[in-house]
Amino acid sequence: MRYFELREPTDATRWTGEFRAKRRWGLPGVACPTCHAEWSGVLSYPAVDLSRLPEQKSFAEPRLEPYAQYARLAEQVRPLLPPGALLQPGCTFGALRGKAQGRFGPVTVFPSWEIFLREDALASFRAGALRGLIPVLAELSFPTQDAEQLHELQLLPRGRLHEACLPVGRPPPCPTCGRQGFRMPSKRWLDADSLPADLDIFRLEDAVTLIIATERFVETLHALGPSDVESLEVQAVPGSARSPE
Repeated sequence: MRYFELREPTDATRWTGEFRAKRRWGLPGVACPTCHAEWSGVLSYPAVDLSRLPEQKSFAEPRLEPYAQYARLAEQVRPLLPPGALLQPGCTFGALRGKAQGRFGPVTVFPSWEIFLREDALASFRAGALRGLIPVLAELSFPTQDAEQLHELQLLPRGRLHEACLPVGRPPPCPTCGRQGFRMPSKRWLDADSLPADLDIFRLEDAVTLIIATERFVETLHALGPSDVESLEVQAVPGSARSPE
């Protein structure tokens, strides 16, 4: 199986679509008592609804909290997540809500860690029986009535970067808040032993800003014509193997 990293395009395209939107709920960022970092990640679960939580107002405003308060709120959310899902400080939930304008291509990656399918594109991906698609309708208002709606894909964190592309001597993740203390390597490949066999698109557990897709997904993507997304092949190497030359 071949794998590809999906990115925002670096060249100009014919698509003019843009939006400004945010999610309804989110966990606070954290001030960690162990590593002393103050941080908030970008992980999101658009299909997760917090409206029935008794303390849903506690998830309404982005903010920084002591770790104990973050952990208490995270435990309220955890039963609502897909099995094995990852939680991080700043994790957000629910469909994007906001305003959009312009014309969107069949597939859009924006920002670099979120991916959207136009209505007709979603039908093509479903027809291809791709595995693990979790589309969520983005609640975007357009200035014209004929605009096609966008569906955001909820991406589950699965798989990891190969050990050999990570910095030597890097500190382990913080045992309290889970913060990874390394910069994203410019040259990277995947630990083949960690990759899911049941998903055609996902994000990485140790690099949640990276969207990874199988060749089956990318073949459908290319068949739709020009989109606001670039695909770059990334090698998958067995965990015990050396880095590729």
